[in-house]
Amino acid sequence: MIFDKSLYEDSYIEDCEVCCNPIEIKYQSDGNDITNFSAISIEQ
Repeated sequence: MIFDKSLYEDSYIEDCEVCCNPIEIKYQSDGNDITNFSAISIEQ
């Protein structure tokens, strides 16, 4: 997984490689470093 740190905020849905359930990935950047990250299961 590669993050585009030029985007100051981004989110996307990705399937878990182990269980195939969807996970919402969110991150924030200051342009150089990832400053906030979360990965939350959105299984229904």
